[in-house]
Order: sequence, then C-alpha cells, then structure tokens
Amino acid sequence: MNQVVQKASRPTRKPGAARVAPPRTHDPDRTRADILQVAMTEFADKGLSGARIDAIADATRTSKRMIYYYFESKEGLYLAVLEEAYRRIRRTEGDLQLDNLPPEDALRRLVEFTFDHHAGNEEFIRIVMNENIERGKYLSQSQIIEDLNVPAIDAIGRIYERGRAAGVFREGLDPIDIHASISALTFFNVSNQYSFGRIFKRDLVTSAARAVRRANIVEMLVRFVRR
Repeated sequence: MNQVVQKASRPTRKPGAARVAPPRTHDPDRTRADILQVAMTEFADKGLSGARIDAIADATRTSKRMIYYYFESKEGLYLAVLEEAYRRIRRTEGDLQLDNLPPEDALRRLVEFTFDHHAGNEEFIRIVMNENIERGKYLSQSQIIEDLNVPAIDAIGRIYERGRAAGVFREGLDPIDIHASISALTFFNVSNQYSFGRIFKRDLVTSAARAVRRANIVEMLVRFVRR
C-alpha cells in the first residue's frame, strides 16, 4: 500500500502577531534579546495597554516568570524595549563616519540614513508614537535614554560647527533644533503615511514615491542650514 507522506507546513505569521523566537537556550543574554525582539513587535502593534505578556511568553517559548525575572514587570519590559529601540538607531548612526565627510555631504548622509532607517523600521516609529500617547511617562523614568541620545546631538553639532567655520552653514542654529527638524520630516513620512495617503489619494510606500520624498527632505534640510 502506498503511503502518503505529508510535509509539515511552516506556520505563517498573522498580521499583528508577535514574531516567534527560536527555541530558548541556556544563554541568558540570548534569552533576554529574544524577549526584547518579540516584545518590540507586541508593543508596536498593540501599545502598552493592549500588549500581553502571555503572548510574548508563548512567542519566545519561555514563561511569564522568566520575563518578570529579567524585566520585573510589564512596564519594565516596555521601558527596556523603548531603550533598545533608541540604542539600535544610535549604534548604527555611529558607523556612518560622518566626521570624514565634508559638512554638507555629512548632513546629507545623516538625513538619508535617518529617512531610510525610519522607512525600514516601522516598529520603531510605532513604539515612539505609543510612548507619545503615554506623554513620555516611561522614557522619563529611564536612567540611560539621555546618554543614549547624546552622541546623535554631538554628531550634528560637529557637522554644524565644521560647516559654520568653513562658511558653508549659516550662523545661529541649534544642533538640537536641527535634529528635531530631521526627525520631524523623516518621522512624519512613516507615521502619517496611511492617513496622508488616504486623504490625498497617493501611495507613499512605493519605491518611487519614497525616493522622491527622500530627495526632497534632504534638500530642504540642507537649504535650511546652508549659508
């Protein structure tokens, strides 16, 4: 008799479902990293109030007790996710080697990187949006968030001072304000892509649309600082 062998199908992730981590090992750092990654998806999709520790535990193949061991509470895990989200973007920014570029080229590179990061990391945008709904309540409790963001402002400050000294950039600008302008333009492009697209009947997520928007944002910010 012929036997029919059925191949086990690979489960697909439903929209909004947390990613499933590999089987848990006895490596504490790996376990903690897996929990953070899955929790980032859960909090990005559902916010602090809607996220469920049970779902994170199931997806990481661990237990609620283990999660509480590492992060103490749901709020502690949420804050750790926020810090990790900022840590990742700042770590990558540090690899850009902006000090080796002429000031205007360095600014262009930074804006391009920020645009690309936000466009490719919608979870980061959603996490930050959720924390703004919380009115910054949990970031204000962080002991490291300010230190994490110091290098970003220092990098912009060095670019600006080099450009000002060379007569390329105009006087009287604040590096934090430049950072805010970069964040505002690149953040909006992701955070409001669905509402803006529906209202104005434009598909903002196509490669062509993003390329045009990217170039326009870079040009706006360079002109803003240019002498």
